[in-house]
Amino acid sequence: MSLFAETSVWSLAFRRDSPDGVPEVAALIQALGERDFVLSTGLVLQELLQGFAGPKAHDLILDRFSAITFIGPSRDDHVHAAELKNHCRRNGVQIATVDALLAQLCISHDLTMLTTDRDFVHVARHSPLRIWRHE
Repeated sequence: MSLFAETSVWSLAFRRDSPDGVPEVAALIQALGERDFVLSTGLVLQELLQGFAGPKAHDLILDRFSAITFIGPSRDDHVHAAELKNHCRRNGVQIATVDALLAQLCISHDLTMLTTDRDFVHVARHSPLRIWRHE
């Protein structure tokens, strides 16, 4: 399975005071250790770098992401992300523009999203987005 690790999971993984027993963090660590295919995008990296202060955190994040395959949105991804956001809104689901784009990247690249953000679960109910589930 190819995973797209979303910001919420990375953020928990990088925190020193991260709560124990978060299955999404354990899945990320396991996938990275087993050399499973874990992908990300520049938006996730940017959000992490903006959310953690200090040169140590900055360097750690850059180091960890140096081995991650990045995918970038195409023009069509942006168009489909807007359509996804509008479709969700018509169905009573609010989603941020960046989150719509992340969801669309997963859909267009046939990736399973690894996230702790419940907003994506709501999006998945109205789209082909696949969310990783703890078994």
